[in-house]
This record gives sequence, structure tokens and C-alpha cells, in this order.
Amino acid sequence: MDCKGVSLPLFDDHLMMPWNDLRKGDCCGRFEAINDGYYCKCCDFFVHKKCGDETTKYMEHPCHSIHTLKLVGGERIKRVSHSCDLCGKRIDMDQCYRCKICDFDVDLYCAKYPPPEFIDISETHHHKLTLLKKRIDFDCKAKCGQAGNGFPYKCHECDLAFHVDCVWNPSEAKHLSEVNHSYHPLHPLKLKTGQPPDYSDGKCRLCGREIDELYYHCPSCNFTLDMHCVLNPPPESMRDSKAHDHQLILLPRLDSFTCNACGLKGDRSPYICVLCGFMIHQECLYLPRLININRHDHRISRTSVIGVINSTCGVCRQKMDWSYGGYYCQSCPDYFVHSRCATRRDVWNGKELDGVPEDTETLQVVIDNTTIQHFSHIEHYLRLHINGFRWEEIKRCRACTYPIGLQSFYSCIDCDFILHQTCAEFPRKIWHVLYNERLTLVTSETNVFECDACYRMSNGFRYQREGKVLDVLCGTISEPFFHPSHPHHPLYYILQDEERECTGCNKLASHVLTCIEEDCWFVLDFKCATLPQVAKHCTDDDHPFSLYYGKKANGKHWCDICGKETNIRTWFYTCKDYQDTLHIDCVVGDFSGLMPTTTIQVLSRSFVVVLNNGVTRPFCRWCKSRCMYPIMLKMLGTSDTYVCSAGCLFNVLDRSG
Repeated sequence: MDCKGVSLPLFDDHLMMPWNDLRKGDCCGRFEAINDGYYCKCCDFFVHKKCGDETTKYMEHPCHSIHTLKLVGGERIKRVSHSCDLCGKRIDMDQCYRCKICDFDVDLYCAKYPPPEFIDISETHHHKLTLLKKRIDFDCKAKCGQAGNGFPYKCHECDLAFHVDCVWNPSEAKHLSEVNHSYHPLHPLKLKTGQPPDYSDGKCRLCGREIDELYYHCPSCNFTLDMHCVLNPPPESMRDSKAHDHQLILLPRLDSFTCNACGLKGDRSPYICVLCGFMIHQECLYLPRLININRHDHRISRTSVIGVINSTCGVCRQKMDWSYGGYYCQSCPDYFVHSRCATRRDVWNGKELDGVPEDTETLQVVIDNTTIQHFSHIEHYLRLHINGFRWEEIKRCRACTYPIGLQSFYSCIDCDFILHQTCAEFPRKIWHVLYNERLTLVTSETNVFECDACYRMSNGFRYQREGKVLDVLCGTISEPFFHPSHPHHPLYYILQDEERECTGCNKLASHVLTCIEEDCWFVLDFKCATLPQVAKHCTDDDHPFSLYYGKKANGKHWCDICGKETNIRTWFYTCKDYQDTLHIDCVVGDFSGLMPTTTIQVLSRSFVVVLNNGVTRPFCRWCKSRCMYPIMLKMLGTSDTYVCSAGCLFNVLDRSG
């Protein structure tokens, strides 16, 4: 392969290398002439050779003859929905030709293969169709049946309109009833329509995709190719150091094999290395070299051989075959991931990081052995206190909003700002199992939010990106997760198809941490996993309550706060040798994540967060009961409007308008 760089300024500012690739071109978004093209490693940008060689900056297009079209990049078009006005396919970030005067866009495929002004498609419609040159709203009368807005084909006699892409395909217009194909030289392949024969597996021999309505077939050899592989077959041989050090040759056969890149079975047409017996799925050829996944803090790298016996996948938790490829962490010698698990859409964000430098951000500046400057409070220094307070509800951590208790903490030497020592060490950015983009620690926002993991209200620090927000307790849960209620086995987040019942509260939850040991059904939702092990309540000023896991208490017990029976098979808070049992909800309440004395806004109404530690407990505006939870809300502008729970809060807001 020629190693000299090629300059294609219309597509990329860097030198691009001649390249063989199996993916869609970033130029036109189609599978077109896929056996050669140009590639920019810096931008991970692939251009078909035909697009690169034949594309010009300006062009005259027969479907828009009134103005000249200019080649532009999709990223520079500020439109909510950017698609080709002829075929309707989404252009995304690819190049296209555009008329700014008419807001008319044509992707490169339709630019090279403009649809004719008139077509005759008797199989679809019995009249001649005319391509409109005026944008209209229409309902496509072809098989898709979808509404459209653009330049359709229209039958003027029947007043029917069709998407261009539904009735016109330049490659299908060239279909022959019989073709000789390089991957099946023994017999010609015949064009077939409808369902594949019963003896066939219904899949293309080369790519393994399900056969569509049009395909080519050899009945003597039971050899089937879909239209894509007939028109644009994968290259017979290729050499790419990402996949393998030697030249690879396509073997177009139905043969069972194990892919050396991912360790999974395949049943057809691998690329093989004759020199060393290496075999690889076609879809594994371009696995990324270096990526981040949401199950691990460090980057992981692709390797051709795991090489560690008894290794376990960090995503699916299943045993890995050490003799095949996968991903490993250079910082953690025992962390490995299956190739397919690492590149799952719910695990990886699709970004190749080879050549991309890592972010380095400072969380805190150490002044001396006991003094730091934290990025969330840069105006003052924080001093470390090894022993926490005896117990003061008002002394609360600004990050997690929980009382300081007996834990070590940092306090500001000039004001009342406090952080638990563990909270002060929370990372600035994290990867989390519930989201495959990196989340950033936000400390400046003080208004209330709902955590997407535990659904608690909070106004403490949060991890956030776009629409995803997690409080710091849920955000810092990572695998393996150890909880004192299940000390013998760690817990992991395993993607589930259905909700699971939490062991702590017996409620169904969609996001859970589970034990993967055989015959162990222990499951925790994020709310129970982050409950405080020790909590205080306004009914008892002497000492806090401890969290117990429903194993040591016997007989019937009643909650000392609400007076109702306690289900000792679920978790509860207790003290005094289990003589007093209290519901978790009664001890914690709905507003435990809110910082006392702060003001929050909910649906345009302002409330003060108040500790329920007075001599008498006020009445809730909605339920008319005395507020029994440790934290309540008081509506601003009133003298006695209190709400005790989230349910009462939203009922009051609904009633007030």
C-alpha cells in the first residue's frame, strides 16, 4: 500500500493515507467502493476513493438547476434535522452539497447519482412518476408509508407521492438477472426475490446479515449474497496493523471458527492469516485500540492475547479465554474485558482514544499536612479534623449533605463550609455504570435536583453531563461494590432486561447492584446501597440509630415514630438491643439529601429546608399530620406552611396552581 499522504482539503485538513476499510464512508455515509479510500488517523475520518477523487467544491445538479450547490460540512449546518432532500437519509456530520438560498441539501451519493426526472416502475406503480422540484409535505405511498417533507416522485394522474429512496435506487436499476461473482467462480448467481429457499439459512454468505427481498443465489452450492455484498463486496485481502501484523485473506465459506480478536464463535467468511492461523470476524477488524468504558476509571487497551489464566471480564463477569484477544488495563494488571463487552453501546461511547492525551485535573491543593485548598471553595483554606463531632445535625457536609457525625472532615478556617474527608477526595470526573460518557463534579449549582440512580431529592454536589445527574453518593459507586449487609461477596451492576426486587426494601428497581455468585440472589437498588449506616432522628436526642438488615430481630415490632408495624424481613433502623425498630423512611425521610437552612425552588415556588428539631413538631399543610421526619420544607412568604414529604410537597404545589 502506498504510504504517501494525500491532501483532500474538501474533507480534512490533514494528510490522508490510502486505506482499505469496511465501514461506511464519512464522506457520503454510504457503503460505496469500500475496498479502497483515504483515511485520516488524527480525525478517524474515512473517505471513499471515488468521493475523494471526483468531488469538487461547486457543482450544478439537475434536480436543482436554478442555483449552484456548494460542498459544506454537516457540522457547520445549524439545523435540527439535517437530511438529504432527495433520498431523505440523515446526513449527520458528513459532507453534502447545499444551496443556502433554497435551504436545499443533497448528500454525496445523490450528487453522484442524481435521480432521473421521470421513471417507470411498473412493479410499484402503473403510471410514470415525475420528480418534483418543489418541496412539499406528503405521505409516501410505497411500502414505508411514512410522512415526508421534500422533493418526492409524484404520479400526477393518481395524485400520489413517493420518497425518492423508496422507488429509485441507482444500483438496483443496474441489476442483472445473473452475475458472475469473484467469491463464487464455480457458477453464476441468479437474482431472486422474496423469501430465501427453505434449505438456506436466510443469511448472506459474506456479511451474515438477514437476506432482504432482493438477493443473488446459487442453488447448486446454497451460496447466497445480499445486494450490498454483490455491489460492494469486502476486499479479498487486506493489511491493517490494527487487526493483525500480517496480510489477511477473506475465506468465503460456511465454517465454524473462533475469532482471535473477541474469542467468540463465528460461522462464516472470516479473514484469516495463512502464516499464523489467525482468524477474525469481519466486524472485529476495526475494533478500537484504546478506549474508556463506564466500568473502569482508567483507559483500556486492545491486546491480541489476554495471556492471564482465570481472568474475568470486567463487564459481564464471565470467565475469559486467556488465549484470545480482548482489552486490558495498563494500570490494573488484573483487569480485562471481552472485546464485544468493551464495545457495547451501553458501555463504550464510541470514541477511539489512540493518540488523544488524557485529562489531568487538580482536585485540591495541599497547603500543609492538615490544610488544603479545595476547588469547590477556593476563597478559603480547609483544615482537617481527624475526629468528628459527637453528633450535631447542623454540622453537615456540603457535598453529600449528611451530618458529619464521627467521621474525619475538613472545615473552612474562615466560614462554616464543611466537607467529609472522603467527600473532599471525590474525583473531579468519573465514569459511571449508568452512563457511557464521563460525568463532571458540579459544586456551584445549589438548586434541587433528583438523582437518576436513587431518585432522591438533593441540593448537594452532583455528577452531571447533559441530562444525566447523580448525587455524589450514587456517583461514586463503582465495581466491585462492597456493602456491610453482604460482606462475603462483592456486588456488580449487570444490565437487566427487567426490574429486580431489592433485598433491602423489597421494592422493584431497574438499576440494581447484584451478587454474581451462583445461587445467591442478593440485590440492592442504589437508594438502599447508599443509606447511612448511622442516622439521627428528632424523637431521640440521646443517640443515633444503626441500620440493620432484617436478620437479628424476632417477633413483631412497631415503629417508634409512626406507630405502625415494622417488617423485620426488610431493613430497619434500631437501637437498644433491637428493642426499638424504626422504618427506614421514617428515620431518613424524603428530604435527607437537602442541606438545612438552604432555600430551594420547586415548580417556581421557594422553600426553606428546615430541621425538625423544635420543641413541638409543626403540622403538614397537606396531610394535616405532625411532621415526623427529620427534615421538612417551609414555604417562603408564610409563617406556618410546612410540608413533610415529597408526596405532600407536590400535592400542595398542584393545589396552589
